[in-house]
Amino acid sequence: MKIKFLHFCVLGMFLAGTLTATGQADSVKSSVKADKIKTGWNFGGVPVIAYDTDIGFKYGALVNIFHYGDGTQYPKYRHSLYFEWSRTTKGSGINQFIYDSEYLIPGIRVSAEASYLTEQSLDFYGFNGYESYFNADWEDKESDDYLSRMYYNMDRKLTRLRADFQGKITGPQFRWMAGIEYNHAKTGTVDIEKLNKGKDIEDQLPDTALLYDKFVDWGVIPADQADGGNTTLLKAGLVYDTRDIEANPMKGIWTELQFLMAPSFLGNDDLSYTRFILTHRQYFTLAPQVLNLAFRASYQSKLSGDMPYYMLPFVYNTAPNYTRDGVGGAKTVRGVMRNRIVGEGFAFGNIELRWKFLRTIIFNQNVYLALSGFLDGGIVTKKYDFDKSGIPAGQLEMVEKADEKLHLGAGAGFHFVMNQNFIIAVDYGRALDPGDGESGLYIGLNFLY
Repeated sequence: MKIKFLHFCVLGMFLAGTLTATGQADSVKSSVKADKIKTGWNFGGVPVIAYDTDIGFKYGALVNIFHYGDGTQYPKYRHSLYFEWSRTTKGSGINQFIYDSEYLIPGIRVSAEASYLTEQSLDFYGFNGYESYFNADWEDKESDDYLSRMYYNMDRKLTRLRADFQGKITGPQFRWMAGIEYNHAKTGTVDIEKLNKGKDIEDQLPDTALLYDKFVDWGVIPADQADGGNTTLLKAGLVYDTRDIEANPMKGIWTELQFLMAPSFLGNDDLSYTRFILTHRQYFTLAPQVLNLAFRASYQSKLSGDMPYYMLPFVYNTAPNYTRDGVGGAKTVRGVMRNRIVGEGFAFGNIELRWKFLRTIIFNQNVYLALSGFLDGGIVTKKYDFDKSGIPAGQLEMVEKADEKLHLGAGAGFHFVMNQNFIIAVDYGRALDPGDGESGLYIGLNFLY
């Protein structure tokens, strides 16, 4: 059943992805050595039919519009406009617009975002990785120890507004970056009454305390943070980038250093802090235009101040990658549960072998298909320090279960790529430790890094 569903999703997105603004319908051509140079506006639009183990079946629509100008800089684009409206069966919602261009302001790369993201069952496993106890039976309705399938979940509604800028220091490779980002997080327990509405008694969720509820009652999550809050960040940093093709480089490096500051004078709910990010990515050509090895390592940690619990999971990157939610899951450590690796500091890495096994032209669009194999890992490097005095003695194992160690996931992926930049990705990863869950299937857009 899962295999058939996967085929359906890939086929649907493949067919939709071939619709473009040119409206041309040439017959399928055989494989060629060189891409056709794209000019003007090109549309990659799809009905969103996807699946992610962490968020469920996804449906909606997205459009990614690229402007290539006269084509002299192809495969780089002049402007990218990304629109998405989607919902998932686990109650997530994405309402998002992202703009990216090096031509809006000459010499300055501008990346802007306006998003409203809702999660009625956001993964919440506590803090500090393996120190937080995970028991899969508590979510398994067939188990004698069953509590609720929502036991490791919470509710969050997030508004994000962001503007980032990059400019040259010495040539296009070495750049400065600066930006500002506003986040409003509204958090709470899962609305069990809403989820039970219209369901038969035997299918309803039990009215029981979830992990989030216990953490609020025990004071692990401070009372003044339990409902969420506002965070405005100032960003500054450096970027060194020698990638040949941004969407899937065959060679080069991409290293970034960022400092994030949430100063009190910007209304950060009396919670000000600074954070440090260092991320290095490197790409090696093993066979020209066919086989490459991609590597990423990132270290992100609080330097000073007090971070609110609802800002701990976020992973920061410069354009074209953006703020990601949680270490673990589709965008960081595949196969490991999303938000399993949460602390004031963390490190994660990926190594991936990518094979472009077919290149062709379909309906006048440059297309290639790729397979990949990967190994991902992550670890909490700086613990989130919280008050344990309110935790009942018999429940301390909930936050002191085991020593933190490396969380690992491994798997394989498939990618359909049109005009180098519009990429449909299917990844499947398995956790190598049962304390991180079992596996994850992720169908979405773009290579991971």
